[in-house]
Amino acid sequence: MRKWLIYMAIIGGVLALVWSQLPRSPYSTDLARIGQGQPALVLAYDIQSMGGMAVMGMMDDLRGEYAERIAFLVAPLGAPHGQAFGNRFGATNGSVVLFSAKGTAVNTVHLPANTAELQKALESLLARSHE
Repeated sequence: MRKWLIYMAIIGGVLALVWSQLPRSPYSTDLARIGQGQPALVLAYDIQSMGGMAVMGMMDDLRGEYAERIAFLVAPLGAPHGQAFGNRFGATNGSVVLFSAKGTAVNTVHLPANTAELQKALESLLARSHE
């Protein structure tokens, strides 16, 4: 009986460790939010490539400052709706497409070099929303 409990504890620990290592996306993939009254940033993302992951890290750095004013979304290129998004807007892995509150694509940044470049694009997007 005691061995059984030890085995179950080990299996439970291994499962918890594996679960904690699974990739997570804290960003919505609901692209229907584009054009719903709030400017939006949409990252075209392919989980099998590092470029999009690097840009997602930049988004993480900026999200706290901009989340109240800009919707942060992800278009997963491995899913049909993400592929359609990529085709429609010419977005490849790591591309960021910025949309006005009305849903018009106003800028695309292909693989921003750093957080400052992405922040500049967000500031430009917000400046346009006040015009």
